[in-house]
Amino acid sequence: MKHRIVVLGAGYAGAFAAGNLARRLSPADTEITVVNAVPDFVERMRLHQLAIGQDLTSRKLADVFAGTGVRLRLARVTGIDPEHRTVALTGDDGDGELAYDTLLYALGSSVAHHGVPGVAEYAFDVTGRSSALRLRERLAGLSEGGTVLVVGEGLTGIETATEFAESRPDLSVALAARGDLGAWLSPKARRHLRQAFDRLGVTVHEHTGIEAVEPTRAIACGVDGPSIPADVTVWTAGFAVHPIAAAGGLEVAETGQIVVDRTMRSVSHPDVYAAGDSVYAIGENGRPLPMSCASAGFTNMQATAAIIARLTGGKVPTVGMKYYGNHISLGRRDAIFQMVDGDVRSKSWYLGGWTATRFKAGILKGSALGIAHPTFGMPKRRRRLAAAPDRSGAKAAA
Repeated sequence: MKHRIVVLGAGYAGAFAAGNLARRLSPADTEITVVNAVPDFVERMRLHQLAIGQDLTSRKLADVFAGTGVRLRLARVTGIDPEHRTVALTGDDGDGELAYDTLLYALGSSVAHHGVPGVAEYAFDVTGRSSALRLRERLAGLSEGGTVLVVGEGLTGIETATEFAESRPDLSVALAARGDLGAWLSPKARRHLRQAFDRLGVTVHEHTGIEAVEPTRAIACGVDGPSIPADVTVWTAGFAVHPIAAAGGLEVAETGQIVVDRTMRSVSHPDVYAAGDSVYAIGENGRPLPMSCASAGFTNMQATAAIIARLTGGKVPTVGMKYYGNHISLGRRDAIFQMVDGDVRSKSWYLGGWTATRFKAGILKGSALGIAHPTFGMPKRRRRLAAAPDRSGAKAAA
């Protein structure tokens, strides 16, 4: 019987991982299935562009995995049973179960409401294609002078506010930041960021937390906190993972992310690996990896390398998990690339302007090409499985 590998989620981490596994493992021994709720690959890093009305290339997952040997199952994951090694699914063909021998959990994250009243009812987000399209429809209906408030000063918030302001100069765009705008950037990069906000006409409300969202405004924290006009509120104040992993009995952190060892293997269930936003992994600086595209790259490469090595009887390699910098788009014609040190603190050096824009565009294009050709360079001879794949405890030495 073939070894059944199931990958949950076909975002950046899951799609790359499935292609890597298919590229390096022999189909005579393995059966790889990807489960995803929607039929298209979603370029999450560009959903703010989709929301403001730009057209993105759509890639059908069926086309992505055609000819690779990877099976695609369009269904939503409703539960996992790691004791019996099954996944509960629901889809157009009803409810069902999918058995696995090795599971790679890469279901990603969604917007975190943080319990703020009105966010679920009235705010929009750009964490999924459906939510971005819902926001796109709402923005298209705004007339000149309409007000848009982006809540959150992280990368997503900055990119969203600047993209909206550049694409729709007829709108009044503002951003609410709990602290100083770009406080984590180097002084020169922070100055570049503020100049971009001024050039694009984005109003910044610094040291402003939001304690409630209403249909036409947001209420700032504090006694009798001021209200900020907002025909549309876009919530970018953090991400949260689905509670499926915790409900299934996997050991998780307070964030709900799956706790893993250095090889991305669950510390409680050795047949389960995790990658992307779903994983609680410690980087080379001793800190948990942030939810980001870069983390998806590190963790999916480490997880697939470990799976392949253990199934084929090889030595598990260690993939580097060190950040080198943050790429921030400021519309289509400006950007910042901020270098960081080993503690993820900004270095004095940064790259800005058109050069940084081209650099960021190259990263996005490279990611898209990697997804479109998941088994590019597939070897003629792929690895066969060992007679008895390693299923020892997760804490065993690699």
